[in-house]
Amino acid sequence: MSRFEDNAMSWISNVVPPKIRSFLKRDTPENLWVKCPESGQLVFHKDVESNLYVIPGSEYHMRMTTAQRLAMMFDNAKFETIPVPEVPLDPLKFRDEKRYTDRLRDAKSKTSLNDAVKVAFGQLEGQAVTIAVQDFDFMGGSLGMAAGEGVIAGLETAAARRTPFIIFAASGGARMQEGMFSLMQMPRTTIAVRKLREARLPYLVVLTNPTTGGVTASYAMLGDVHIAEPGALIGFAGPRVIEQTIREKLPPGFQRSEYLQQHGMVDMVVHRRDLRATLARLCRLLMDRPAAA
Repeated sequence: MSRFEDNAMSWISNVVPPKIRSFLKRDTPENLWVKCPESGQLVFHKDVESNLYVIPGSEYHMRMTTAQRLAMMFDNAKFETIPVPEVPLDPLKFRDEKRYTDRLRDAKSKTSLNDAVKVAFGQLEGQAVTIAVQDFDFMGGSLGMAAGEGVIAGLETAAARRTPFIIFAASGGARMQEGMFSLMQMPRTTIAVRKLREARLPYLVVLTNPTTGGVTASYAMLGDVHIAEPGALIGFAGPRVIEQTIREKLPPGFQRSEYLQQHGMVDMVVHRRDLRATLARLCRLLMDRPAAA
């Protein structure tokens, strides 16, 4: 910056009244443009929002919040929130760089959620369904006691109300701050899935980016039908960890939705614009209901 420019900036900062200064300095909102993580393309955020948070052109599926997921799925965006039983907040008094209680408080403030899983009941194309959404923004969607209770509450609600159960999975795995209490959610949710199956009610899993760790090793891979969003990372350990363990280069697209469909781990890969209609059709088919008019 030249001396003239430096003096001009000082004059604007020190002499010009604040109202005029704010007029001279036009700030651009931070979220006005969205950058595609895959192609680097800049897209106007309203275009991304209207396209269900899929980047036009690259078709990259961005993360959706819990509120956005539920509004997309339920008729007229109307639903009943199912309460989840309370759990001890910090059973191990865990602390790393921060206290676990502080991390929970920050995550709740960031997402406006009580924990990583929210359960709701409502109508999907005129048929009653129970839906659970796992939010990756809440501590990586990690499976702790509260999240486990959320999944179980969803399964039990579906069984009690005789509805299909749909879960949108997104997780980095178990919640290390809860140790064994977190790992115990794997068998607990598995038992709840078995009870829904004994009630002969559909269990549909939508695997979103990413779904890994103990979630993949439990309820996320126990559905009657497994649907994945395009390009989603799905697996137990991440590709980098696997490569370091086996000391071999993994094939292209390994652990992505399309690769897993080709190898029989996923039933179908469905674009987000078709997801609602696909789930509604599966619910009608598995519940032996007449097709929508």
